[in-house]
Amino acid sequence: MRGIYRLNAFVASVVIIFCTMSLQSQELLPGARVWGNFQMDAQYYQNDSGIRTDTVPEKIRMNAFLNLNVEYQGLTVGMRYESYQGPLLGFDPAYQGNGIPYRFASYRREGLEVTVGNFYEQYGNGLVLRSYVEPNLGLDNSIDGVRLNYQPVNGITLRTLIGQQRLFFDKGPGIVRGADAEFFLNQLLGGFSESRSQWTLGLSGVSKYQRDQDPQLNLPENVAAFAGRLNFVRGGFNLNTEYAYKINDPSADNNRIYRHGEALTLSTSYSFSGFGLLLSAKRIDNMGFRSSRNARGNDLHINYLPAMTRQHVYSLTGMYPYATQPTGEVGALAELTFRIPRQTMLGGAYGTTVVMNFSLANSIDKQPVNDTTAIGQRGTDGYTSDFFAIGDEKFFRDFNVEVSRRFSRELRGSFTYMNLFYNQNIIEGYSDREDVRAHIFVADMTYRLPQRRSLRWELQHLATQQDNGNWFMAMAEFNITPQWFVSVADQYNYGNDDTELRNHYYTASAGYTRNANRIAMSYGRQREGIICVGGVCRVVPASSGLTLNVTSSF
Repeated sequence: MRGIYRLNAFVASVVIIFCTMSLQSQELLPGARVWGNFQMDAQYYQNDSGIRTDTVPEKIRMNAFLNLNVEYQGLTVGMRYESYQGPLLGFDPAYQGNGIPYRFASYRREGLEVTVGNFYEQYGNGLVLRSYVEPNLGLDNSIDGVRLNYQPVNGITLRTLIGQQRLFFDKGPGIVRGADAEFFLNQLLGGFSESRSQWTLGLSGVSKYQRDQDPQLNLPENVAAFAGRLNFVRGGFNLNTEYAYKINDPSADNNRIYRHGEALTLSTSYSFSGFGLLLSAKRIDNMGFRSSRNARGNDLHINYLPAMTRQHVYSLTGMYPYATQPTGEVGALAELTFRIPRQTMLGGAYGTTVVMNFSLANSIDKQPVNDTTAIGQRGTDGYTSDFFAIGDEKFFRDFNVEVSRRFSRELRGSFTYMNLFYNQNIIEGYSDREDVRAHIFVADMTYRLPQRRSLRWELQHLATQQDNGNWFMAMAEFNITPQWFVSVADQYNYGNDDTELRNHYYTASAGYTRNANRIAMSYGRQREGIICVGGVCRVVPASSGLTLNVTSSF
């Protein structure tokens, strides 16, 4: 650990020297560029027996980070300082503390890019490798090591890397190795250079190494995964597909079985003026892939398995988000967007946009096998599964219709209906919960006022007989563009079977924006729930108090 902190301090010193020189003397470093951003989220917690909040001894908690980068003549260095004093509720307590867990140096020359330190990378759609950061989820699986990217000729990109993944303020025990090759055929093959059809092929290979220290099972120390992908574009038509295969990888995710893993994604879209159609499908089978076989939660994921569901922006449509099931699922999504012309009966004076969306996730068919061998040897494959067989258990369904329309020069609105099926036991890990079936309605209206002001209001309703029952939500927001906003909102769980939990979750907020700086403050209650981004989720406990958010970029 001392070596890590010494390296952090060294890189930080280099960055500060570069910044000071470039900011104070353009003559010393003409053409140098400095950029970055800052974010702080702090909350004062108060006890609220009405919504049964947890007791917070510190009362005030904070998450904050600063990214600082300098580029000069092809050399780029950067770092991120992070501070969790302590982490906000819902974030892993292991983030407690502060330090510089992200620092790097990179340069480019004659088609070669070299990066040492921390970096993020994605091969294809991420089925075998995706390292990224999502601060709102407390997720950061950056790789600390060496990365090489090389373009030997136009149309070929080669990438390779080796390193260990971030685990809070330390690193995971496994070593990740990867290589990727991408070929843009229109540049490589002369006969395709003028073609309207654009073809891209890609191949990836990723492996991890972790010592076997299990006293009972003979665990593989090197686990490899491979993927191939194709992207085709012609006019408004796009086709993207990727298949991935992973050798046996007994882990906490799959209950130590020795079955291989595989994943297939297929997405196609077609669009022209006023019309768009998106169709996607996927199959995932035992495709959890981490650099530690004992990791849980959002820790040390090597790959990324996207959720083919719509990303909802409203509080009640997003109350039951879907979390990808790496042990096995079949999913599909269809989305149709069209615009009804203006000056028609349905389109009105300004036209109307309609978006219809349907998504589903189901289990795969699994046939158990009993092939356990003696202790100290290889374990069971767990099950067999026909690639095209769909299981009987439903995980998730939603059907959405959204209609957006401008009624006058001052008034516009959006109206949404959502029909939802949500398997709580599978998605949230329970064993005795009912499946949630809900109808959700949203009306979102904005009225433009003189002097660049506007008034926006939302009305939402969620109707269900399961879980916590019916909800109603109302919100009003006044904007003085582009600087000020104030809003008040209330979510009311009026349908809860427990009358003592029929609570109002009220919130009052205000914010100020000037150029790249934004400061917002809110006071009120936060209901217990789940926040998901792209199928990756974290649990948010109920809380009450004052929240401060500050963001800035330069």
